Amino acid sequence: MAIEEIFSTLQSKFGSDIVLKLATDAKDPWIEIAAERVVDVAFFLRDDQRYRFDHLNDLTAVDYCEPDEKKRSRFPFELHVAVVYHLTSYETRKSLVLKVLLPRWKDDTPGELPECPSVSSVWSIADWHEREVYDLVGVHFTDHPNLRRILTSEDWVGHPLRKDYEFPLEYHGIRCK
Repeated sequence: MAIEEIFSTLQSKFGSDIVLKLATDAKDPWIEIAAERVVDVAFFLRDDQRYRFDHLNDLTAVDYCEPDEKKRSRFPFELHVAVVYHLTSYETRKSLVLKVLLPRWKDDTPGELPECPSVSSVWSIADWHEREVYDLVGVHFTDHPNLRRILTSEDWVGHPLRKDYEFPLEYHGIRCK
């Protein structure tokens, strides 16, 4: 089962407006899925007998931003956040990488977190992974059963893995820098 076959099947089932891109030139080839239907695609990949991706190995996010104005002209990407899903089928021993590309800020309003539907109803381990991404990268997972910080305290300001994050000088009287 090649990733091209999976891509073709997904495009046939969901359409090219939902299954957006196949990237085979990457070290880990991946398929881009539109955010609004990622849960439907995830259920299909888990339940379809050809694929049976029953395990979410990892769910993480990458901030594609270059905060330095001088370097930005050489930055080859549109500014965005990518949510990355690493899936495995224990039965078929196959793996797959999915990506959902989001704007850095919802409605281009700085500070408004981009939104992505939660896949915790598909793979329960996503509960923890999505909380980590929310906490550190700043992606709001809609329909998540318990979306709150997991590594920083509830009153922490900002999301430390954002490229433009400014670490505070002090937190509750404790010097940070």
